[in-house]
Amino acid sequence: MRLLIFSDIHGDKAALERLMQVEADYYFAAGDLVNWGRGLGDVGPIMAPRAERLYLIPGNHESAADISNFAGQFGFHDFHGQSMQLGRWTVGGLGYSNITPFKTPGEYTEPQLQEHLEKFTGLAPPLVMVCHCPPKNSRLDRAGEGQHFGSPSVREFIERVQPAHFFCGHIHEAAGQTEQLGRTVGMNVGKAGYLLQLD
Repeated sequence: MRLLIFSDIHGDKAALERLMQVEADYYFAAGDLVNWGRGLGDVGPIMAPRAERLYLIPGNHESAADISNFAGQFGFHDFHGQSMQLGRWTVGGLGYSNITPFKTPGEYTEPQLQEHLEKFTGLAPPLVMVCHCPPKNSRLDRAGEGQHFGSPSVREFIERVQPAHFFCGHIHEAAGQTEQLGRTVGMNVGKAGYLLQLD
């Protein structure tokens, strides 16, 4: 079973077209398909052929309502705050970032992130967790020397729950980076995406 996870397209139609040409069983868009919620109608047709197997969470550039309406319009699955079983695997998804200086539409405070992540705590392992926001002080949230903009709440969740796989985006400079966090294999997928093979 193959899961294609990608993030931070920001309106790059060519990148999205390349991703949609990849054969996978499920597709997970981990937020920021566009900028400031504008242009979702333009990227929807590119993704529409994969609609039945395409799951969306909002990044910080989309609100939950943006993604819900977009999913309804094109027949995608709104996966924000949701989970599903794929064979023996559980997959969970949570959108939004922690607070940024830019006042984008999809931001949670740390207590809000903590609260929303709590619903994934008791899910049956093995767990694949897809979030927009990376964990604090990791390769996945490093924007530059000494610059880490991820979430302490996301990091605490990973350290406590130890999902088998954790995928995120948000910090563009960290796209493609991986890190072992205890038993969790973490990756910032970026717009190149990552094809995860599950048994």
